[in-house]
Amino acid sequence: FDLENGPSGRGALDPQASPGAGLVLQGTFPHGQRRESFLYRSDSDYDLSPKAMSRNSSIASDLHGEDMIVTPFAQVGAIPAPQRGGDTALHPAPGPLPSWRVPPAEDAHQKLSRETLEELDWCLDQLETLQTRHSVSEMASNKFKRMLSRELTHLSETSRSGNQVSEYISSTFLDKQHEVEIPSALAKDKEKERRKRPMSHISGVRKLTHGSNLATAGIPRFGVRTEQEGLLAKELEDTNKWGLNVFKVAEYSGNRPLTVIMYSIFQERDLMKTFRIPTDTFITYMLTLEDHYHADVAYHNNLHAADVAQSTHVLLSTPALEAVFTDLEIMAAIFASAIHDVDHPGVSNQFLINTNSELALMYNDASVLENHHLAVGFKLLQEENCDIFQNLSKKQRQSLRKMVIDMVLATDMSKHMNLLADLKTMVETKKVTSLGVLLLDNYSDRIQVLQNMVHCADLSNPTKPLELYRQWTDRIMVEFFRQGDREREKGMEISPMCDKHTASVEKSQVGQRRGAGVGATGPWWGLSSAFPQVGFIDFIAHPLWETWADLVHPDAQEILDTLEDNREWYQSMIPRSPSPPPEGPEVSPATTDKYQFELTLEEEEEEEGESDTELEGAESPLDEDNSGSKTPATDDSE
Repeated sequence: FDLENGPSGRGALDPQASPGAGLVLQGTFPHGQRRESFLYRSDSDYDLSPKAMSRNSSIASDLHGEDMIVTPFAQVGAIPAPQRGGDTALHPAPGPLPSWRVPPAEDAHQKLSRETLEELDWCLDQLETLQTRHSVSEMASNKFKRMLSRELTHLSETSRSGNQVSEYISSTFLDKQHEVEIPSALAKDKEKERRKRPMSHISGVRKLTHGSNLATAGIPRFGVRTEQEGLLAKELEDTNKWGLNVFKVAEYSGNRPLTVIMYSIFQERDLMKTFRIPTDTFITYMLTLEDHYHADVAYHNNLHAADVAQSTHVLLSTPALEAVFTDLEIMAAIFASAIHDVDHPGVSNQFLINTNSELALMYNDASVLENHHLAVGFKLLQEENCDIFQNLSKKQRQSLRKMVIDMVLATDMSKHMNLLADLKTMVETKKVTSLGVLLLDNYSDRIQVLQNMVHCADLSNPTKPLELYRQWTDRIMVEFFRQGDREREKGMEISPMCDKHTASVEKSQVGQRRGAGVGATGPWWGLSSAFPQVGFIDFIAHPLWETWADLVHPDAQEILDTLEDNREWYQSMIPRSPSPPPEGPEVSPATTDKYQFELTLEEEEEEEGESDTELEGAESPLDEDNSGSKTPATDDSE
């Protein structure tokens, strides 16, 4: 895995590419009263040595010991370790003993014990050298999915909100097969028209002319012209810090946060000099890329891309990873973050599949959007004066493309549990079998860490300051509700968390807390998302960031602290008595779960008028931050 990284780059196998022999996995230490994720709960039907605890142990303040192992392969690897360590105690006296002092039976037992331990050691040595990452991590993935499904079952039984959150997490973050809905007659007519169009081109790519303007006017200080350069400079002082206010950067840069932040990062890391990227070419590409993010999409827009790119930049700079990755790998990770959602139509993969969209047909229903983001991101390199990789060698370019593809495809949220299991298995296995040293001496291990890094950055909203986190929450709810409206128009079943009428029921309950002063501002859908955010943190964000923190310990402790603080804030927004499941003799147990989050016809009609009025009257996050030119959504999402 020797890459040609230019003058200052180092090969991945270069002894100087990492301190010592690799990434040293530090032991974990008590974190006060920080909660542990559900991964540390007992999976008693399968664990080799289950830890006895109540089902709510993670919600309380139970802390696991620093040597607790939860992935199956690492558990097997940990079994001989204490026996090897205690071998001296079993055989303290070297040299022969008088025959009259050692009974024949005991001597035979010691010999058998020693031979067994030697065989186990040999087996472990063989296992460590095999390419078994996928098979052994699959054991952990299956275990984690089983545990998460059990937790979601319990959650769905607690309240209407619990049922909705459970359905959303299950459908989004577990790689399940979904039934494809049959579109309505109107949708079928549109589909016939769409099938007449050729599929030989990458949709969404438009011709833009930024290069000529740069050539005549020169390169501004931050890559874009702005009348608020001083304020922008002040915000960009936090480029290397966790919690940069990307909304302020967008405001002061004329809604060009992605271009400005990427330009700042590449200058900070001296990547344009290392890989001989012409400045005007870099700016031209970034402006073109940013224009292909839709300004009328509430969440998956240029703000999100800028936030993920900057978060990846900070994670790459963590002390534990100092000098671990090459310059080419660093550039690949930051570039992947920048393009990872380009031309996003504001709907999910499942929506595109259910509507038989052109994109779903092109990519055979597999990571539809992620494949499209990659195609657009690389296609834009072919536009005039946009090839920022023009001076890379052929080998470098091929290596970078492979890494970027692997990282962006890993942002498909249905792959979340597999990514988490891969990372946790790798970390725990190295702890028990390799003296706590993670060598990262092959492509598989290195890309695995980079994939999880970008995935963490993609799911970093709950770890940011509460002021920023709440804005992201408002935006994702707007995007969800817009998808729900489109599903309603098409006569489709509305996806979990996407029905604004259902959410308005929770609004009326959570809104009662406004009088206390907390959460008194902002649209009602931000308040109605309190319960979903707690569930998202408990079952998705916390396990992921907890595992990342184990990898880079102790560098991510402040991030975990912020995550916990934000969870507690959203927890405080949840009414003490959540709405119970529907009751009444006419509702059978078999149908309770299926319909426990639905409204009666009368309730729906009443709420529809109120909700539509509030949605139209409330100030949308788009009105303030995405005031730039609107880019129409691609036809593929129709």
